[in-house]
Amino acid sequence: MAFADLLDHVGGMGRFQVAYVVFLALPVFMMASHNLLQNFTAATSEHRCRVHWEANGTSLSPWDLLRVSVPSGEQCRRFVAAQWWLLEANGTFANSTEPETEPCRDGWTYDRSVFTSTIITEWDLVCDSRGLKQLAQSLFMAGVLVGGIVFGGLSDRFGRRSLLTWCYLQMGTMGTCTSFAPTFPVYCLFRFLTGAALSGIVLNSVSLCLEWMPTHTRAIVGTTMGYCYTVGQFLLAGVAYAIRDWRWLQLTVSLPFFVFFLYSWWLTESARWLLMAGKPKQALKELKKVARMNGKKEEGDKLDTEALKSYMEKEVTSVKTNHTVVDLVRTPVVRRISCCLSFVWFSTSFAYYGLAMDLQNFAFDIYVIQLVFGAVDIPAKLVSILTITFVGRRFTQSLALILAGLAVLANIFVPQDLRTLRTILAVFGKGCLASSFNCVYLYTGELYPTVIRQTAMGLGNTMARIGSITAPLVKMAGEVFPTLPFIIYGAAPVVSGLAATFLPETRNLPLPETVEEVESRTRPQTDEAQQLQVLLQPAQPSPAPKETPKPC
Repeated sequence: MAFADLLDHVGGMGRFQVAYVVFLALPVFMMASHNLLQNFTAATSEHRCRVHWEANGTSLSPWDLLRVSVPSGEQCRRFVAAQWWLLEANGTFANSTEPETEPCRDGWTYDRSVFTSTIITEWDLVCDSRGLKQLAQSLFMAGVLVGGIVFGGLSDRFGRRSLLTWCYLQMGTMGTCTSFAPTFPVYCLFRFLTGAALSGIVLNSVSLCLEWMPTHTRAIVGTTMGYCYTVGQFLLAGVAYAIRDWRWLQLTVSLPFFVFFLYSWWLTESARWLLMAGKPKQALKELKKVARMNGKKEEGDKLDTEALKSYMEKEVTSVKTNHTVVDLVRTPVVRRISCCLSFVWFSTSFAYYGLAMDLQNFAFDIYVIQLVFGAVDIPAKLVSILTITFVGRRFTQSLALILAGLAVLANIFVPQDLRTLRTILAVFGKGCLASSFNCVYLYTGELYPTVIRQTAMGLGNTMARIGSITAPLVKMAGEVFPTLPFIIYGAAPVVSGLAATFLPETRNLPLPETVEEVESRTRPQTDEAQQLQVLLQPAQPSPAPKETPKPC
């Protein structure tokens, strides 16, 4: 019997599962606050060179002093000498030549009407240093990538709950240290470690949800977690609007993780993982605890180690085999799944962060556009949960990616002055990508067996982070060819959406436990197809019997 039957035996979707989802969902509210935080902590304000000349006893207004010191509209250079003649009514360049200019040697003056303090204003990440802003975000995503590799493998070896507890502590500590960073390199280091912790929280939260939930509730629970992230985007906009100083904002979104760390000790380790790790006694203890909380104490008391082995005889036996990342490409079906899902993860994250981390390029207030980008996730994820539940995972994944790519590609043909239409297309594309994210987390967990599920989630997370690291680089290519980012951001989801059609469907199927089970799921279909082919073949007439010659 499968582990899903064992979960039904101890209460199915009972009080334990509901409480478990609530405790795992609370940290997800803060995930968006760290993922998208640099939209506000690294926002670029209007700036110009700092004026260093005195008025020499004249009563010049600040505007006139700025006029003779900095060229009009220039943000990165200033006049070498004050151009007093520009104060004349018809002041023009002498001898039709422009005055000599130089870089801003005394720093910059920033418009602080919207953001009182950001990492841009604190460390002057403008002009020749403006690329450091993208570097900081790329390093954060690199941390998420490393975290996916490290924590994905470690949780398969040491357990989901233990790694989740550690990641909560690391997230709170590194986020708090970031708010006190004295220099930009130190800031980048702490952001890197924060990103690694964020990746571990996402991976282990998803796995614990999948492995403790009955089959028929997995899609709903997965979408609920996705909506928590959506609400977190609203929360980020509100907190950022109230706290305009980047250090206080960073500290505010980091301190709650110490609370999550404290209550995570109550969380129960995955009984499925315990059985696969060869710890049936501890798994039995956890299952009895679940049965007691779900009001099924008598059913839980009937369980013993032998009963667990009868439920998962094949899986406990398969633990003797050591599983590594090579198992993701060792067998044909799992190899095909790994290739297709890797591209899906990459393109979803690549296009998503290409849109979501570029809010200042829209012709709206940055706080409003953050709310709009968060609000679009509500209908998008609602539609995705309906199609995931009643149509299938493969259809949802493919359609979401293809529509997202087409929306981004359509922006190529929209004139620059139609900013509202361009924003609408970008919001629609972002909603489709949110649906894709919502589906791919669930889909990946259902496609891979328990023995390599976390390793596979780590691979998917790695590909997603490669996409998020690459996205800013593609954005920089727009300075040379403006439509190139839209072509790349749009083409990648379309191609990956087509690749997703080659994935097997998992709707209403129990979670696979072994690699052999994943491979064998296609065989019955093949046998049925062969039997059907035999039945459809026209009947061949039997040869007529030879007549024996009559004796003379």
